[in-house]
Amino acid sequence: MGSTASKELPLVANVTVSKVETKRDWRVFINLPWLLYKNDPNWVPPLKSDMWNTVNPKKNPLMKLGPYQYFIAWSHGKPVGRIGTGIDEKLNQEKNKKEGYITLFESIEDYQVAASLFDAVTEWQKERGIHSITGPQSPSNGDDYRGLLVKGFDSMPVLLNSYNPPYYQDFFDRYGFTKDFDRYAFYYDLSKPVTERFEQSIELLKQRYRFTIRRLNLKKLDEELVGIHRLLVRSWPEDWPDMVPPGMSEIKDEVNQLLPIADQDLLVVAVDEAGHIVGLAVALPDYNQILKRLNGRLFPLGFIKFLWYKKKVTGARTLILMVDPDYHKKGVSAAMYLELFKAGLKKGYKYGEGSTIHEFNTKMVNDALRAGGDLYKIYRIYRLDF
Repeated sequence: MGSTASKELPLVANVTVSKVETKRDWRVFINLPWLLYKNDPNWVPPLKSDMWNTVNPKKNPLMKLGPYQYFIAWSHGKPVGRIGTGIDEKLNQEKNKKEGYITLFESIEDYQVAASLFDAVTEWQKERGIHSITGPQSPSNGDDYRGLLVKGFDSMPVLLNSYNPPYYQDFFDRYGFTKDFDRYAFYYDLSKPVTERFEQSIELLKQRYRFTIRRLNLKKLDEELVGIHRLLVRSWPEDWPDMVPPGMSEIKDEVNQLLPIADQDLLVVAVDEAGHIVGLAVALPDYNQILKRLNGRLFPLGFIKFLWYKKKVTGARTLILMVDPDYHKKGVSAAMYLELFKAGLKKGYKYGEGSTIHEFNTKMVNDALRAGGDLYKIYRIYRLDF
């Protein structure tokens, strides 16, 4: 991976940065958060097997889209920080820009460590003709670890969302990163009942605009994915700077990752009279409640714990909500929200999270607020020009 330059890159006193090249390097990279967060009650250990898949070029869609390099910072022989960087050539081509990304940043509370990692990244990008970076971005081009947490440090993150100490924001600001945009997470208290009037208004809108809500049919998944791909291409906002509509192969990669943890009751589509999909809502049980107990390992005992606690999960995260432009302001998103609320209540869920929504996606932000959402966490995407 990366260039063939010297592996050791001395940068500042007592801190060196090395490229991740061997399996041992990857093990250090993956295990580092266990050292940094061991006393943080809100940190949720990821499954180590998932992290190995995340950094596997054969299983990671983003690694197929351009060059990448990962780094570890060391001090006195101990790992003290990490970062990944790369270039999404598909995104650059479709958005007509030339920039890189950073991902999976972690550091002890020492600015020299962070600066050393940022220096290594900028040098690597400059060698490839890149002079700006954004991030933290998802390491898999999905919805995991996207954005730096800048509000909402007092509770655990829900499934696939980022978590980091407050001092990371100071490191980014001090180095010269500036805010690109924020992504919002909304909290829903499911103990607050949906009003009968709200349900009646949804029924009237469904009749007026001739759409219905149903579960995704997993037995005919290939057919469903064709309709979902068409919906994504039609509804993907052009002003999203960090994402472009996924191709069918990327959709299948993402679906293959999500299906093992999906709950069909929380996979909802809106369809028109002809049966075409005009809306999609995907929620997942908040398995972070279980991951917190597994300490990164599913086997041998973790799987038993997973099966035991799976029935005790008390919340979910809505991570995808898309509506065809022809059906905006016709109650489609509200109808899908309502369907997810009902499904969650049947399962005994106490909360839901809708995330993450770009701050400039005012339609979706307003829909989230109207549905009773409380803006309780903010994830920031930074950019740096050099």
